[in-house]
Amino acid sequence: MKQQLNIGLFGFGVVGSGLYEVLEQSPTANATIKKICVRDISKKRNIETGIFCNEPAAILDDPEINLVVELIDDADAAYTIVKSALQKGKSVVSGNKKMLAEHLPEFIEMQKNNSVGLLYDASACGSIPVIRNLEEYYDNDLLKSVTGILNGSSNYILSKMYNEGFSYDDALKKAQELGFAESNPTLDVEGLDALSKLVIITVHAFGLFVRQDEIFHFGISKISERDMQFAREKGRKIKLVAQVKKTENETLAMAVIPRMVTPDKYIYNVEDEFNGVVIKGAFYDKQFMFGRGAGGYPTGSAVLSDITARGYNYRYEYKKMQLKNGLKFSNDFMVKIYLRFEGGQQLKHFNFDEVIEKHTSSDFNYVIGNIRLEELLRKKKHIEEEEIFIAEF
Repeated sequence: MKQQLNIGLFGFGVVGSGLYEVLEQSPTANATIKKICVRDISKKRNIETGIFCNEPAAILDDPEINLVVELIDDADAAYTIVKSALQKGKSVVSGNKKMLAEHLPEFIEMQKNNSVGLLYDASACGSIPVIRNLEEYYDNDLLKSVTGILNGSSNYILSKMYNEGFSYDDALKKAQELGFAESNPTLDVEGLDALSKLVIITVHAFGLFVRQDEIFHFGISKISERDMQFAREKGRKIKLVAQVKKTENETLAMAVIPRMVTPDKYIYNVEDEFNGVVIKGAFYDKQFMFGRGAGGYPTGSAVLSDITARGYNYRYEYKKMQLKNGLKFSNDFMVKIYLRFEGGQQLKHFNFDEVIEKHTSSDFNYVIGNIRLEELLRKKKHIEEEEIFIAEF
């Protein structure tokens, strides 16, 4: 039976205010926002001011509030809020993927011990319900890989550069003006946001939790117009792609890295702030999910879906974590990459297993070759310090 939910909301930014408006237009949700905790209670807003508070205890200690919705951008503060709510026997809906990716095993245990639920479908792909589908529909050993564009901000930037000839700086500025990218875009453009989402997705896809510092990630901040031109000449588009893949020896390979995508791939046509996820299985081949990955209303709608599910006492069961299927994570996996570099000294740092193509000139140098993920991870600090761009080819 559906229960009445009295919500304590933390955060009233783009997503929080989007949720408020979406909820107002969803009378069947059987949920009411009782209090909203914000930093600045004096800020003018277009709704009833008496609903706002600036002390977390006003929500966490209110016995009438039975669901906490956490939508703030501070991962440390979000952790404190979610942990306290679960300990007090309140279920939680969260959209903070960085916080979840760092503390998910602890929260899974707390849910079990306190008989509560923590839902976070909105944290992974905006409006795409990928977590619940992986949890319920793909709850077997047939899953082979999950591949996707998981960050709408970086995808918008790459679309503007490829389709309209924007420079990286101009595309980023446009994304910030439209609210697709933060004033400090590091989490988006360096691949950290997609990395956190990949960690969460992997728990539900394969039942394995992998720490973020074990996974190679590389973003788009060093991309140049010359890289885009090279991709065009090869008939490809550059997309920031996150992937978890089961290898033949029953290990999991994971990475977040730009990829030069060919037209036959589903994600080739995922443009602007949209996300796209490809789920591949042993017998059903590939299935594709597509939707908006950024913005208040799409993400607010995904949060509302979690709220509605919690109204029916839905909670993740983490079935695959209980299977003990023997899967292990490994970076001992070969990737074919395009590496654009400035001088020969930079190239000496990389131990390619095989060089397939190499070009040097006064203004453009690149190599295409096979290299192991563990080698890239070992060279991560060097890659970050040098003027180098890498894309999977």
